[in-house]
Amino acid sequence: MNSAAAGQGNGTRRTNSGVEALLFDVGGVLVEIDFARAFAAWAAASGTSEHAIAGRFRFDEAYAAHERGEISAVEYFDGLRRSLGIKLTDEQFLSGWNAIFLNEADGARSVLRTAGETHPLYAFSNTCEAHRQYWMPRYEELLRPIAKVFLSSQIGLRKPSPEAFACVVRHIGVAAGRIAFFDDMPEHVAGARSAGLIAFCVRSPAEALAVLQNELRVSE
Repeated sequence: MNSAAAGQGNGTRRTNSGVEALLFDVGGVLVEIDFARAFAAWAAASGTSEHAIAGRFRFDEAYAAHERGEISAVEYFDGLRRSLGIKLTDEQFLSGWNAIFLNEADGARSVLRTAGETHPLYAFSNTCEAHRQYWMPRYEELLRPIAKVFLSSQIGLRKPSPEAFACVVRHIGVAAGRIAFFDDMPEHVAGARSAGLIAFCVRSPAEALAVLQNELRVSE
């Protein structure tokens, strides 16, 4: 997505903290997600207990490779058939896979609107191609103020790798120490900090807004 961010016509602006650009996680900060919904959908389709599927599922190397775009959805789902011990079609796996996405987080649009008045906005998401095809159109209006959404499956790197953040920084074209990053995962925040970004662990738009106003003072 390459829509113009609100307020960018005035150029890059620094806050009192020296921040010149804002980088947001998507799932868990701007959008509500729930992996249990995938387990429930797969359980219903396979006649297996949801508890059993949840217990077998792992955020393993195959999961990470899928998010880096190294293996396709077909290959990943084939691996899930074996690891979860269920026989579903690719379509059934995909339906459950996309069920994890819920509504926009309450206040997400307000946060982006406020932040976009003074700073260019970007987003960075660990996401596979199948998920991208589902949620990018679904949240198009929400993400409209964001100048660029960086996806792990497109850059071949994923959070919390410092190399992933370094890649994003190069594309933004602003020094790492001038970019503020917001994510709900502590390990992602740690990875961003190791790459030189100013990073905050937030679990809602309200928490992000509090940081923007009280610590970065973007509304001034």
